[in-house]
Amino acid sequence: MKSLALVVLLCLGCGLMSSSFVLASPYMWTKLILTQHWPSTFCSMEHCDPKFDYWTLHGLWPDKGQECNSSWHFNVTLIQDLLPDMQKWWPDLITPASSEFWQYEWQKHGTCAAKAESLNSQHKYFGKVLELYHTLDLDGVMKKFNIVPSETYYTFDHIEGIILNFYSVKPKIQCIHPKGEKVQILGQIEICFNSDFQLANCEHSETDTLRLIDFLNVKGTEFSVCDHATPVYYPPLKGKPSM
Repeated sequence: MKSLALVVLLCLGCGLMSSSFVLASPYMWTKLILTQHWPSTFCSMEHCDPKFDYWTLHGLWPDKGQECNSSWHFNVTLIQDLLPDMQKWWPDLITPASSEFWQYEWQKHGTCAAKAESLNSQHKYFGKVLELYHTLDLDGVMKKFNIVPSETYYTFDHIEGIILNFYSVKPKIQCIHPKGEKVQILGQIEICFNSDFQLANCEHSETDTLRLIDFLNVKGTEFSVCDHATPVYYPPLKGKPSM
C-alpha cells in the first residue's frame, strides 16, 4: 500500500496524471455550469440597450472555487482570434466595447476551471465556452419548439420540459420577480456539464439566487430560480414585434 501511494505521488509530481483523475480531488471542481442570459431582461433592469435578440453568454463556472489564481491576469491579446465570436455571442451588455466582463469571468471562474488540463489557458477556456455554447444552441432549440419572445405568457413547466426533453438533463432556469406582479420574467438559463464535458443535471434549491452585483457591481438586482406556479414572461427585444 505504501509503495502504491508513493507511485501516485511521483506521478502527480511529474504531471502524468490525467485531468479526470485530478478532478476527483475534493478540492477540485466536478461540474461546469454554462450560463446564458436573455439580453432584454437584463437590460430592462440595467437600462442598457440589448441589441441582441438571442441568448448570450454569461459564463462557464466550475461548481467549486472562485478566484483561484489572482496572479494569472487576463490578457486580451491571447484570444485575439476569438474576439469576433466573443463580441457577438459573449458581449458585455452594458459596455460593449470593453473587455472588463471577460476579464472578470476569467479571474473569478476561468482561473478555477483552468485546473483541468483541457482549460488550462485563457485561449482554451474561452474557446471551450464558445464551443459548448454553439453545441448546445439553446436559442435555436427554444425557437424550434416555439418558445419565443412573446407578450403571451408561458408556464414554467412548459419551458423546463422542452429543455429537459431535448438535452435529457435538468437545467436551472432563473427569473426576476417584480414586486407586486403576478408574473415572473425569464432571465437566465444554466446547463451543466461534468468534467468530461458531458451533459449533467444542474443541482439547485428553490432559494438559489444570483445577485448581479456579484459580477457587475449593480445593487439590488437578482435572478432567482423561477417559481413553478407563476406565469413566465419572455420579453421581446424592445422595438421588435413578438413572434
